[in-house]
Amino acid sequence: MQNLRIYKYVDKIAQTGSIRQAAEQLYITPSALNRRLIALEQELGVKVFERLGRGVRLSTAGELFIDHIRKHLSETEKLKSQIEDLSGLRRGHVTIACTQAALPFFIPNEIQKYQEKFPHVNFSVLNKDGTEAAIALLNHTADIALVFDQLRQSDFQTAYAIPQSVHAIMSKSHYLASKSQVSISECLNYPLALPTQKYGLRKTLENIFDKLLTRITPTIEADSYVFLQNYISNSNAIGFELEIGMPQKNSNGLISRPVKLPQDTSVLIYINHLRSRNLPIAASKFALQLADTLQNLEDA
Repeated sequence: MQNLRIYKYVDKIAQTGSIRQAAEQLYITPSALNRRLIALEQELGVKVFERLGRGVRLSTAGELFIDHIRKHLSETEKLKSQIEDLSGLRRGHVTIACTQAALPFFIPNEIQKYQEKFPHVNFSVLNKDGTEAAIALLNHTADIALVFDQLRQSDFQTAYAIPQSVHAIMSKSHYLASKSQVSISECLNYPLALPTQKYGLRKTLENIFDKLLTRITPTIEADSYVFLQNYISNSNAIGFELEIGMPQKNSNGLISRPVKLPQDTSVLIYINHLRSRNLPIAASKFALQLADTLQNLEDA
């Protein structure tokens, strides 16, 4: 357990880039933390961190050591989860890196549903798309990732890939609200309110429009989905969402209409995890639950 403690100390220093900030978060004094670090470096015979004018950064040896530490901590959590699962306690912790589109409704509902069955499992939710989600998996700061990107197969395992329908979001008073289904060309007759380029949904939409040989020029773009929904509810603008990002009925005066897409145009959402890592039991069960829910949405 002593090793686990110093491993957690080193991991926190690497995350913060500062002995002082790490000490504050670990509730120990900076001098005590520095002594622990020096003792570790003397034991290893190398400097784990380079001391800078402001803060610290990992040395070359430190990069190797932090990778070992994070794998060790991850495997320890997995072992604890397995032991507790065998004892019937069903305890654990799940960290999911998740596309912004799933944050308002889908993920909160899924976590609540899971915790009704396993109340002793805790969650951390990270708002990350694409590259950021991949980094979180590689660093073992996330167990699974729910994103619109199929991460590179050499490093990551796609546990599930589930089709998603595209919906146009509009105010209840919008002209297109009277239709049961809308086309892309109809939507383009109105101002578009879209998420910024950093989000997976925007990239997914651009891929769809590229296949249709259509360029999109949003009237407004933002990195806040709450802002976009409020803007759309008070204007004649059109936004887009996938099934998992759909606002609940009568939410903020918004309604949605399915978008008719060409038959060869499909949108998938992926549940990924690190290929070299065996998932903790709680994370594996939660990934299966997500896949089941998404599949049921598709079959409905």
